[in-house]
Amino acid sequence: MIYASKRNPLTMPIAAAVVFVLICYFLPPSAFAQATAPIMVDQGTSWNAGTRDDFYTRDQGSQMMPLRWIRALKQKNGDPFMSDSLNRYGYLPNPKSDPPGLPVGFTVSNAVVGATGMSGQVIGMTCAACHTRQIDVAGKAYRIDGGPAIVDFQSFLADLDAAVKNVLDNAAAFTAFAKSVIGPKPTAAQLSALRKDVQTWHLPYHTLIQRSLPTPAWGPSRLDAVSMIFNRVTGLDIGPPPTYIIANNIKRADAPVRYPFLWNAPIQDATQWPGFASNGSPILGLGRNVGEVFGVFAAFKPKKDLFLVSFLKVNSANFSGLNALEELVRKIGPPKWQWPVDAALANQGQQIFERSTETGGCVACHGITPGPTRFPDYKTWKTPIQDVQTDSREHGVLAGTVATGVLEGTSIPFLTDKLKPTDLAQNVLATAVLGTILEHYLDPLSLIEGLFDSSSGDSKKSSLHPSTLAELKGSYQFPAATPKTVTSGTTTTNTATNKATNTTLATAPTPVPTPPVYAYESRVLQGIWAAAPYLHNGSVQSLAELLKPANERASEFKLGPNYDIENVGLAAEQSKFNYTLKTTDCTDRNSGNSRCGHEFGTSLPAAEKRALLEYLKTL
Repeated sequence: MIYASKRNPLTMPIAAAVVFVLICYFLPPSAFAQATAPIMVDQGTSWNAGTRDDFYTRDQGSQMMPLRWIRALKQKNGDPFMSDSLNRYGYLPNPKSDPPGLPVGFTVSNAVVGATGMSGQVIGMTCAACHTRQIDVAGKAYRIDGGPAIVDFQSFLADLDAAVKNVLDNAAAFTAFAKSVIGPKPTAAQLSALRKDVQTWHLPYHTLIQRSLPTPAWGPSRLDAVSMIFNRVTGLDIGPPPTYIIANNIKRADAPVRYPFLWNAPIQDATQWPGFASNGSPILGLGRNVGEVFGVFAAFKPKKDLFLVSFLKVNSANFSGLNALEELVRKIGPPKWQWPVDAALANQGQQIFERSTETGGCVACHGITPGPTRFPDYKTWKTPIQDVQTDSREHGVLAGTVATGVLEGTSIPFLTDKLKPTDLAQNVLATAVLGTILEHYLDPLSLIEGLFDSSSGDSKKSSLHPSTLAELKGSYQFPAATPKTVTSGTTTTNTATNKATNTTLATAPTPVPTPPVYAYESRVLQGIWAAAPYLHNGSVQSLAELLKPANERASEFKLGPNYDIENVGLAAEQSKFNYTLKTTDCTDRNSGNSRCGHEFGTSLPAAEKRALLEYLKTL
């Protein structure tokens, strides 16, 4: 801890002054960064203190556990679980949190009636927990809103599980927990009821954690979001009561990706790393965000009544909050580079950026190009979805099948097919999300509220309209599981390599199978300097490393907030976390950690690479 005094250090007693100097000298730069208020990076005129505070605290319907429980839990060392505002996992203190002590992106709301094992005030997460970045440069901390969080979510999940398990397994721990939750003299009946509630909460959570979390761990700044959403919805929400669990639906979440950055996200024409979600309007944003909140502790238990399914009877998704958050994200601008730039060198880099792909340029994939217009008048940017030979593991997640439980036979009219007893997990999620949205907007009370509710800032634009149904159908268009072969004229064309074989249609040859296509989105690169590590799975340390051939990129590097502004990415030395990411090369593209692919600009001369890096700082 840094010693703080209102007195001038020059007037301190000599001994105190010496101690002060020694502390300042020996503390690592990251300690200074954490102890002082961060520098708020310029992110445009629409982003200010008011929008930032709203983004940090706006509830979206996540309901992790009762607030009084998490306040009573202890770490292994006996400290409160919530001490340091969870900064040990990389979450950022929020001086304006209500109640005090919550990190950025953590919220408190009232539990939804019927949510298993929960009542009263509950703690949850909102977008900012995973999409607020803080980096350290030369002893100063820089806050980047909407940036990929550098947080260790897996350790947080595992430690929360261990803390609750200790309460249930250790009599002394349970007694201390109960006195904190209930009061100093709980009755036998109160103790029994509390233990039952904690057991009811812990069974599904422990099942999810034990079956989902992989070894090696994701590490800071990464998680397997798609698997965790699939596991949560199909493994904990659609089974038979009283537990609702279908344990075999929960798969190991071992396809980690880096958290995406949020600026410009609402104007992409497609989103999610594999580009499976149509995007660009509030209703499509809602489809994306309802699925997200299901993955971070929303209460959701669809109920089948004869031939109908209710998606809202137990459903904590906060539509007003979700719509408001989408409007807030639209206001987040790309962060501006904070350090000197060589203007002449950056101008040279811009010329390289605007070259063709074949000559080392970037604009064909990452330039601003108009995309489709979404209803009624939302303009989008084209987001190319293409296979550039990067890690393939996330596509395997999209091909996973599950038992459909209570949703078996359910379809959303005009939007989805009936779910089979065993179906793709992606189809179950699409049914849950689209059913939730339609039931909400077709409810008479919701229709009336939508006319008068201005809390989202743009509520009328996010109300359901017949013209949005076709767009909504595209909000979960997952990639096809099988490769396609395109036949043209007298030759068979391989769509992945664009090479033709000399076989004629008259001989009815066996079609030449194309290699599987593992495509991911190619986004506009504004603010890309602030988004390390790179590639969708965070397997490349810096932009300088990304301009090297895959076999020359670092095979391992440390994850953390210390930033290297010369190479534009994570610094070699990190003090925040003790985690080294070990990556694989192109011989193991399906590892989840492959650094293979995206070999664009790798053959540029060193001087041109430096110029291109200088230009990328300015975007």
